[in-house]
Amino acid sequence: MIGYVTLGTKDLAKAAEFYDAIAAELDTPRMMEFDGFIAWGKPGGGAGIGLTKPFDGNVATVGNGVMVALEAKDKDQVHRLHEIALAHGGSCEGPPGPRGEGFYAGYFRDPDGNKLNAFIMG
Repeated sequence: MIGYVTLGTKDLAKAAEFYDAIAAELDTPRMMEFDGFIAWGKPGGGAGIGLTKPFDGNVATVGNGVMVALEAKDKDQVHRLHEIALAHGGSCEGPPGPRGEGFYAGYFRDPDGNKLNAFIMG
């Protein structure tokens, strides 16, 4: 069971605007905030997501093949999340649509280049 995922960022304030908008659509508030770190989630809920400047002080980089999947409630929310991502500095990695039998998703990157998707199954 995954408790949370943490992604690195070069600009915490800019990235926070992106994730605040995504989290608002998912009705998921900030649950933790320190200097250099912010996390969104609900205690006792599903996995949360955190952003941090790397502890070692080096520049944050994107993991090749790494992606965070955000579970949407329906196809309309997949589309809204994709649109919100693009409106808040994200880039498209694949518009919302069917991806095989029973899977519907839209792919995007955050302002730091971390890859995410919004999806539904079934």
